[in-house]
Amino acid sequence: MTASRRLLPWLLLTPALLIFAGLTLYPLGRTLALSLFATDYGFENAKFVGLENFQELWDSRFFRQAVTNTVVFTVVATVLEVAAGLGLALLLNRAFPGRTLVMTLLLAPFVLSTMVVTAIWRAWFHFDLGFLNNLLRAVGLPGVPWLFDPNLALWSIVLVDLWQTAPFAFLIIFAGLRLIPQDVYEAARVDGAGPWRRFRDMTLPLLAPYLFVAALLRSVDSFKLFDKVYAMTGGGPGQATETVSMFVYRQGFRFFDIGLASAAAVVMIVVAGLLAVVYAASLLKGAGR
Repeated sequence: MTASRRLLPWLLLTPALLIFAGLTLYPLGRTLALSLFATDYGFENAKFVGLENFQELWDSRFFRQAVTNTVVFTVVATVLEVAAGLGLALLLNRAFPGRTLVMTLLLAPFVLSTMVVTAIWRAWFHFDLGFLNNLLRAVGLPGVPWLFDPNLALWSIVLVDLWQTAPFAFLIIFAGLRLIPQDVYEAARVDGAGPWRRFRDMTLPLLAPYLFVAALLRSVDSFKLFDKVYAMTGGGPGQATETVSMFVYRQGFRFFDIGLASAAAVVMIVVAGLLAVVYAASLLKGAGR
């Protein structure tokens, strides 16, 4: 092979590598560098403080609250969405009249933009005129301050996220369910296996890779939660719904403490990167089978 033919692949890859470096590696490197400085904008007049920003994060109860909210939201939303996706996939895997219409209505929230979804749910959450409180009052129960009670606000956002993104988990799990050979179930029926045993011993093990991928993708996306919190509560009441993304935004663009915001962003990048590594490893493991 001549030298020109060996260099041709790298020559073709160069534009993509330059774009990747400019749009990904440079911002990551700059964020990492800024996390080591006390600065309100960039490197002009910045003071090198080493790891003090990370120490300040460790000592900050606001950051600990943001981390707690993020972890609680990620775990609860992911579990509920995958469970809902599994239930819907099992239900819609059966033939019944109107299945196409039900599936279309089910997928509708997933194709809406987050701003539209949050506008719909803010109207539904309205204390006096909202659909949910009117429903509660119709059965004799008092209205609920969905977004203004610190103990309820985060769970209300979980409900919104479940409504919008459970269809995503459903699509992955439903695709896996359709790939299971039906003759496996026929053989199990011949052996006398009931519905629960077929689900426990056959459906769940065969769906495990799809459940894992759905859970991992949803957890990565849930960990970055920002838009729903920003549009519905702004992180409040108090810091009841503030996530790590909201903490970074508040420190960087409201208080202009770019060094501290960059340190929080670095922590977030590391955690999201670890989740991405798990996802990539699972894909490569599956491809190697």
